[in-house]
Amino acid sequence: MGALRRRRAFLRQSKLSLVTGYVALISISVLFIVPFIWLIRSSLMDLSQIFTMPPEWIPEPFKWDNFQRALTVLPFDTFFINTIIIVVSVLIGTVVTSSIAAFGFSRIKWKGRDTVFAILMTSMMLPAAVTIIPSFLGWQMLGFYDTYYPLIVPAYFGGGIFNIFLLRQFYLTIPQDFDEAAFVDGANYFQIYWRIILPLSRSAIIVVALFSFLGSWNDFMGPLIYLKSDNLFTLALGLQMFQGSYTAQWDLLMAASAAVVLPCVIVFLVGQRYFLEGITLSGLKG
Repeated sequence: MGALRRRRAFLRQSKLSLVTGYVALISISVLFIVPFIWLIRSSLMDLSQIFTMPPEWIPEPFKWDNFQRALTVLPFDTFFINTIIIVVSVLIGTVVTSSIAAFGFSRIKWKGRDTVFAILMTSMMLPAAVTIIPSFLGWQMLGFYDTYYPLIVPAYFGGGIFNIFLLRQFYLTIPQDFDEAAFVDGANYFQIYWRIILPLSRSAIIVVALFSFLGSWNDFMGPLIYLKSDNLFTLALGLQMFQGSYTAQWDLLMAASAAVVLPCVIVFLVGQRYFLEGITLSGLKG
């Protein structure tokens, strides 16, 4: 009888934990989904309907022309091309250099390797705001202000500490036996990196590429600091042009924002399987 009571108590506790977990997940999901729904409904509404109280969740009528007006009132084709140039350049630099750096920190033994990696990891704790002014002054002295170089060049020097850490953790899950067998067959480090490590790390590489794409596509602070000419503006920076000194064209701003967010949603939905797989496997070994 005692064992039966304990079993029933355990089942009740398990059900309670399960229900609590579902409630927490649903609450968090609603917290993140509601702003996105608000963005979509506002993009399809007339300006007079957006801030009505109580709020109207279904547009009446649907203002599909908001998208056409939003994307033609400003040179969004130029902003789109500028953003693509930066995103593609940063993505290539990030994937290539971070994968090479992670290979050096995980598969090649050299004196001081762990110490250097620990120092790099410590730098992750440094707030990004601390380096804004020194970085701006440095790029300005080099004559790169109002160019894309400050936004692109850093990606070709390691691709970011977090990306190096993520790939290094994934590389550590790959058995060293592969390297030893390759050395016996006469392979060098580059051949091991290119023919063994990269093919086995596809999911982790895709995760880094996703992070790079989303970070560059949504970057507002970088272009705001380093770009002055309107013809160099990115999509994120161009959105602020809908907001004047005293008023904002909220209907057009919401429509343009929805159009800018859409590629991010599509990219994540396409790559979510690799994203989850890469994140999970990267945490298996420290």
